[in-house]
Amino acid sequence: MIIEIKIPSPGESVSEVEIASWLVENGDFVEKDQEIAEVESDKATLPLMAEESGIITIKEETGKTISVGTVACTIDTEGKGPEKEKQPAGDKIEDQALPISGKAAHPAADHDNKEETVKTVKDNSAPEGIQEQKEKPDKEKHDKIRISPLARKLMEDENLSVDDVINGLRRITRNDVSVVSGLKDSKTSFDRANGKASRESTRQKMSLLRRKLSVRLVAVKNETAMLTTFNEVDMSKIIELRQKYQSRFVEKHGVKLGFMSVFAKAVTETLKLYPNINSYLEGDDIITPQFIDIGIAVQTEKGLMVPVLRNTEVMGLADIEKNIITLAEKARKNRISIEDMSGGTFTITNGGIFGSLLSTPILNPPQSAILGMHNIVERPVAIKGKVEIRPMMYIALSYDHRIIDGKDSVGFLVKVKEMLEDPVKMVFRGQDPEDMLLDL
Repeated sequence: MIIEIKIPSPGESVSEVEIASWLVENGDFVEKDQEIAEVESDKATLPLMAEESGIITIKEETGKTISVGTVACTIDTEGKGPEKEKQPAGDKIEDQALPISGKAAHPAADHDNKEETVKTVKDNSAPEGIQEQKEKPDKEKHDKIRISPLARKLMEDENLSVDDVINGLRRITRNDVSVVSGLKDSKTSFDRANGKASRESTRQKMSLLRRKLSVRLVAVKNETAMLTTFNEVDMSKIIELRQKYQSRFVEKHGVKLGFMSVFAKAVTETLKLYPNINSYLEGDDIITPQFIDIGIAVQTEKGLMVPVLRNTEVMGLADIEKNIITLAEKARKNRISIEDMSGGTFTITNGGIFGSLLSTPILNPPQSAILGMHNIVERPVAIKGKVEIRPMMYIALSYDHRIIDGKDSVGFLVKVKEMLEDPVKMVFRGQDPEDMLLDL
């Protein structure tokens, strides 16, 4: 029976996708529910699964833009998988004899005893077939490796041997050859011995996701009145808080307390005080959600993705941290869905993990503001008339000046700074506990 595997719809507004990569070869035997390809849209990447076990026939090429519902491949359910080869008895005996000379076997034994043991096994215990097998040339050993026709052609084109591509007995695929070819090119692009430098270049088609990202970034610059305001934060209290309570936090909640969750909490509490920062334009109307959904920018191999934390106004630090970990892991594994990235009323991006000292983050439309975190650097600062070394971080708020005034943008950033420098204020909506106690 032939089963057609069609391209699924990543979302309502998506009509075209691109096959990013096939995870199997044409003619391979696939198992039911096995991932056979990665399908990429302009918003997300999702796996293509085998609905039944059988022999696969690929219909669409990698990198080709196709419509949702197109038949990407077929599976012949009557096709049988390769039978597992029975291991010869001699191989089993050899496997038992080899560990005697290995580093892990009998670590307390001295070197002379090891050599004597190996010699005895080789001369007296091992069958004659084993000694012959050990003396076989590499060519005969490589005959056991199955190589697909496409992989073999690529190996010939790239002048690669089996040893270049693989170390062990398993099937060589097209992806294996491509990876090794790339490593070989990087090693030989410049030869210091003869002074020859490479003048070659590569050409790679932009993915749908990156093309869409490019259009959106240019549109933001052209269609918004984007401004950026800066401030700096003394991270001493946050670092001290993490060091003091990290073990208890992990013991109770099962996750570590990170900087991103603290920033998300500080932003959430500050957005309650500055709801217009949480707004966006829709035609001539200003829409102000009564909830707070914070997008967390995550850099992946496919490009920048922004999964969204829903209703952070009702989350504690542990809840925020757990959700960040879950969404970031899904994004890096290309298993993020459009639902995970849709919406969002505010975004936080952290260039500091890459060493960025200062930057101007670009808005994530239709949102009106985005906060940029940066690297923590120890710098001399003036504290009550004295110079002290403190861990400082520059923070940046980019905003749409059409609906956010400079007073509100600066006030928002200052309040975020105050909450980070005195985390207890997050519990009291940015106010000093003493002021609330004294009703000031």
